[in-house]
Amino acid sequence: MSHPEHAPASRPAAPAEAAAPAPLDLRETGGAKDGVPQKSNRRLYMQLTAFGGCRDPHKLAGALSGSGVDCVLYEDLNDPTGVGVLAMTEDPALLVGQFRRDLCSGQFAGLTVKPHFAMLGRTYALGYEPKLEDWLVHRPRRVVLDAAWPWAIWYPLRRTGSFARLPRAEQMQALKEHGNIGRQFGDIGAAMDIRLACHGLDVNDNDFVIGVLGKELAPLSQLIETMRPTVQTSQYIQNLGPFFVGRAFWRTPFKEAA
Repeated sequence: MSHPEHAPASRPAAPAEAAAPAPLDLRETGGAKDGVPQKSNRRLYMQLTAFGGCRDPHKLAGALSGSGVDCVLYEDLNDPTGVGVLAMTEDPALLVGQFRRDLCSGQFAGLTVKPHFAMLGRTYALGYEPKLEDWLVHRPRRVVLDAAWPWAIWYPLRRTGSFARLPRAEQMQALKEHGNIGRQFGDIGAAMDIRLACHGLDVNDNDFVIGVLGKELAPLSQLIETMRPTVQTSQYIQNLGPFFVGRAFWRTPFKEAA
């Protein structure tokens, strides 16, 4: 009769093999279409560059017309000799090609760059957009190139780290609160917004670039004011601004992108 102390020791169970991580998918994801989430690798890069010392913006418009990227030339409301150039392209390499050289030569050569207004971001999706590629590529161009919407306020922002640690449901509720306010202004034609991600693209480590555009300036200011008491702005914004306020002087003629 064997005794328990003489029984062979049981072997520990072999650890279950860890499941292989899912392949990394860097595409933007939108709402489902025919039951399948929309996916896209397309996105629009938008860059704002501000200058001082411009006394005749007509000459700058001529220089931008052959730049090879869609542009808007703004007159800076807060600087009588200030201008801003908003450039848009799906290929960020174009921004450091001929377009970069255009901003350093010709009519731009005598201007002073304002680095504190530099903004660069990319369009992104939250996962519910019903027309994904329109949201990522076409809608932003339509809004900023629309001659009926000359006023614009552009600004960067950074959320606190605590927002990123919130449960997804709480994050989406805070974003929904913002979205509902923006939709109210949009439904009456008072303001439209452009939201860009700039993680790692901003010298000041901001997370997003926001553009608020409209036919008149007052509703844009009122929209930003209305956002102030929201959960996201009042509790989870670390930095906001600086604000570039401009009125479009010239635009690339709008053509629907392919």
